[in-house]
Amino acid sequence: MAKKVKIGFVGCGGISEAHLGGLSKHEEVSLVAFCDVNEARTNAIKEKYSKDAETFTDAKTMFKEVELDGVYFCLPPFAHGAELLAVEYGIPFAVEKPVNLYEEQAREIAQAVDEKGLMTSALYMNRYRRGVQTVKEMLKSDPAIFMLGGWIGGSPRGAADTGIISWWIQKDKSGGQFHEQVTHTVDIACFLCGDVIEVHAYGAKGFNKGVPTAYSIEDATVVNLKFASGAIANLFASASSNGGGGGVTLNVYANDFTALFSGWEHSVNILRSGKEPENIPGEGDIFAIEDNAFIQAIKQKDPSKLMATYRDGFKTMQVTLAANRSMEIGAPVSIQ
Repeated sequence: MAKKVKIGFVGCGGISEAHLGGLSKHEEVSLVAFCDVNEARTNAIKEKYSKDAETFTDAKTMFKEVELDGVYFCLPPFAHGAELLAVEYGIPFAVEKPVNLYEEQAREIAQAVDEKGLMTSALYMNRYRRGVQTVKEMLKSDPAIFMLGGWIGGSPRGAADTGIISWWIQKDKSGGQFHEQVTHTVDIACFLCGDVIEVHAYGAKGFNKGVPTAYSIEDATVVNLKFASGAIANLFASASSNGGGGGVTLNVYANDFTALFSGWEHSVNILRSGKEPENIPGEGDIFAIEDNAFIQAIKQKDPSKLMATYRDGFKTMQVTLAANRSMEIGAPVSIQ
């Protein structure tokens, strides 16, 4: 029997289960360690997905005591930094988006990864979608001129019965909706069009009703991007739209075609003058596709299988943090 890839997890919150469901059934994977500051959560994940795994509340101890071939970091934006342990031990790692909340800490990790030559995967699953790949290929000969899209959702509600306040609604923990959620749309825009060089953002506050007292993110955000290619984009976020008509969208306009992405699954409708529309449905098992790419990259020592590296995740994070900075100072922000 072929040797299984030994995988550990740092962070056992909700997003970890998007990966654990498939990995626990993957015939080439052995889930050997789970780490979370919430010991009860770690034990529950062990019981559900891998009863033979070891559990930890300290990542440093996990890396010291367990033999790992790869590790997932599934952490809130404010809780990163343990990736440096993976670099120290030379363990390939996958990290959920956004890769950090603090640019200098993320820069340190990115530089350490580059210096080590370590294989990494920033978990921007939409890069693996056939529709996104198709549009990227089309843009090589007919580059994007303008993009419009974002996420429109309803008002966050509290959990008064449990007393638990989500970190997501707290700006100093999540970075806000644009940084934590619309990062997916920003990343597709960067994947399709290349580097962003300037960001100008506006935020709206004070309109949401009935939100928890800890709520401190923007009710809505609008962000203009300028790319090194000359393309421009207008991206948006709303956590205050309860009347319907929301969802996830990204429209890509080139000279000879238009690509209309819609829904969390990013199905795409490609329009060309004088031709029938081409519809490419989004994959429902995109986490499994993304995770298998990471496992095969480890097994074959082939980073070319990965669509996004930590450095790519860092660049996307720079854009969303620049949007936050622009809202603070009321002026455009350049990205170096």
